[in-house]
Amino acid sequence: MRHTPANSLSNPAQLLDNQLCYALYSASLAMTKLYKPLLDALGLTYPQYLVMLVLWESDGPTVSAVGERLSLDSGTLTPLLKRLEAAGWLTRQRSSADERRVHVWLSPAGKQLQTQAAHIPGCVVTQSGLPLGELVALNQQIKKLRNTMHAPTNPSTP
Repeated sequence: MRHTPANSLSNPAQLLDNQLCYALYSASLAMTKLYKPLLDALGLTYPQYLVMLVLWESDGPTVSAVGERLSLDSGTLTPLLKRLEAAGWLTRQRSSADERRVHVWLSPAGKQLQTQAAHIPGCVVTQSGLPLGELVALNQQIKKLRNTMHAPTNPSTP
């Protein structure tokens, strides 16, 4: 029986290198690998860093607003917030107007951490090897893709 090489597929859409999902997945892995030593030096994981970015943008959002912003459910977000609070970077406080709402506030140490993390975006830009304009355009395209894929649709099968 003769072996047919995998690259002789008649459908180029089934080649690994032609898969958008694989390009995004492998780029995500490379990005995570880049961030790891930078965040380890600060004592943060990548998901914790994302939470801190949200808080550095706007201190005091509700837990649900943080979850919506990061597309994280409360089962994932609550343990992250507890660890960040235990590390002294934030505090959680129930709203006096509505006890169902919990707000997240930066501590003084959490505010200071922003200064310590200020070099990270520049490291990412440098490591990418792309001009800043191309990175901005790529970011916009990826956000457009994400937003389109989050939009409710009626999927159909060909």
